[in-house]
Amino acid sequence: MANIREIAKLAGVSVSTVSRVLNNHPYVTADKREAVMKAINQLQYTPNRNAVNLATGATRMIGVLLPFTNHPYYSGMLEGISARALKQHYDIVLCQTNYDVKEEERALQMLRDKLVDGIIVCSKQGEWKLFESYAPYGPIVVCEYNESKRLSSVYANFYASTLEAMNILIEQGHRRIGYCLGRPNSYNSKKRLAAYEEALESAGETVRSEYCFFHCYQFDQGAEVLRSIMKLPERPTALLVAGDQAACGIVIEARKQGLEVPADLSVIGFDNIPISKVLELSTFDYASYEAGATAFDTFYRQYRLHGNADVEKHELPCQFIARSTVGPVPANP
Repeated sequence: MANIREIAKLAGVSVSTVSRVLNNHPYVTADKREAVMKAINQLQYTPNRNAVNLATGATRMIGVLLPFTNHPYYSGMLEGISARALKQHYDIVLCQTNYDVKEEERALQMLRDKLVDGIIVCSKQGEWKLFESYAPYGPIVVCEYNESKRLSSVYANFYASTLEAMNILIEQGHRRIGYCLGRPNSYNSKKRLAAYEEALESAGETVRSEYCFFHCYQFDQGAEVLRSIMKLPERPTALLVAGDQAACGIVIEARKQGLEVPADLSVIGFDNIPISKVLELSTFDYASYEAGATAFDTFYRQYRLHGNADVEKHELPCQFIARSTVGPVPANP
């Protein structure tokens, strides 16, 4: 099997020039690069990636830990990561966890075993101490707010956006407001619930457990929420939904059940995914693409500084997109 010395001899260049070409180094003249590539093809050379990784200490791979691959929110984030990774000649290792802590730890072990250079955590179930325990092995960037001094984060202020959404509904006269969330015990859900409760209290209302729904991610789960509230003796006049897919499922099912949105039911979503524009869903735009891109850029800066970089905290904006699913409280709710 050919080696780089044979390539260098055939191409008429130094071994270091061959190495620079193999590692996509920019400072190689076009004629030398062409000569090296011609020699590689002629000798049918295939680099031993494991040997290269051992020699350079880099895998040029980034692990991306996410609960689902079939959700637009995570798809947008992954698109941002992929764009930045491609620019830096990185490959992505997808680790779908379904919020299983054992799967999260298995993904983190790839960092410890030097199978990846870093980890981006799009969403997680495990405790912070689990992720902090793997931070010495390489950069870990979490797409959720945390106060850790070992983990960088990219996040949105979900407390503020929830409070804004509630105030929008309250200003329209709504008091019977329901809330649909994902996991009830996650950091983001707790912040959202705190804002929800605070806004209701300010309006002189209390939380009604029958108006709170959890594990709402997909269209069918949103539809099930709508069917559930249809059975209530006193239905909510508005729903705040933590994800657009579930919110769109609610809007579609409401129309099937003969309800008018927003005349009978106002709905606010979160994510601003493409279908929300089609259904004219009022929602909050959290740029998941930018979140993914920022997460990769943060990882890359820290990796290049070999552990000497400061932990970074990036708060990304949320903007309310007013469309047609929010209106005044019904005259006879």
